Amino acid sequence: MNKNKDRFNKHTLEQDDYKSYVVTHKTPLLDYLRDNVKGVSRNNLKSYLKYGQVLVNGVSIHQFDYLLNVHDELIILKKRPVNKELVKDNIDKIYEDDYLIAIEKPFGLLSVASDKEKIATSYAKVSKYLMRKDKHAKAYVIHRLDKNTSGVLVFAKKLDVAKAFQDKWNDLVIKRGYYAIVTGKMKKKEDTLVDYLHKNNLDLMYVDNARLRGAKKATTHYKVLKENEDYSLLDVEIMSGRKNQIRVQLGARGHFVIGDDKYGNPPNPIKRLGLHAYELKIKHPLSEKVYDFKSKIPDVFLTMFKK
Repeated sequence: MNKNKDRFNKHTLEQDDYKSYVVTHKTPLLDYLRDNVKGVSRNNLKSYLKYGQVLVNGVSIHQFDYLLNVHDELIILKKRPVNKELVKDNIDKIYEDDYLIAIEKPFGLLSVASDKEKIATSYAKVSKYLMRKDKHAKAYVIHRLDKNTSGVLVFAKKLDVAKAFQDKWNDLVIKRGYYAIVTGKMKKKEDTLVDYLHKNNLDLMYVDNARLRGAKKATTHYKVLKENEDYSLLDVEIMSGRKNQIRVQLGARGHFVIGDDKYGNPPNPIKRLGLHAYELKIKHPLSEKVYDFKSKIPDVFLTMFKK
């Protein structure tokens, strides 16, 4: 199969496959294309829309009057994709109302687009699901999970709600619960870990006991649920939302999350990262309604501890 053609049949794009734009003002999609995509006729721009060559935040958009917002990322594919529907809207929905939608994010799927992956994301899937019911519907990011962490992921359905969550996220989060499988037996079966975390030049976090400039306090509580000779299953609650804090704090004590190829390179007996976000309890920033979204523990986590 032709290599260049094949990558348009997949989700990952190379830099020479597309041209990207960052939207600077609120405007209908076709107007933005007409003003910013030089040397392309209006009819050809409509053709781009028809054949799925226009992506907004990783979602293939076909309607010319779709309303763009500031900071949206718009991508123009240089060729028609082999698959017209680049992202299916198959989501495992936990909850939905007029303001929020909560899904069960599988491990291995990004929450939002990255420099390398523009299309296959939870955000794109949720957006397409919402647009199937209302072509002008949008999803808005209020928090994220790492690519290889599974579990509860929530998006807002209204811009004002999303902005309110983003402005006061730490004040609105009541509980963030995770299941984690780590190497070894814990000396303390229940404990609260308090550390200061720094980021190195490789974008990796590490624990430093000194309160240096730029250090961020991380507080993590854990309780052992199950254990065997080699591994422990923990119920973990984080009181601060620092990058990779569970993996870093536990790893600093010699108990690495299994399957973690970033910190410690521990064994990978279940062929995935042993981290699952099982509960997110939050308060609606406008109505003050309390939501408690939950996800069951993955079966593969429990198989580790069957006698």
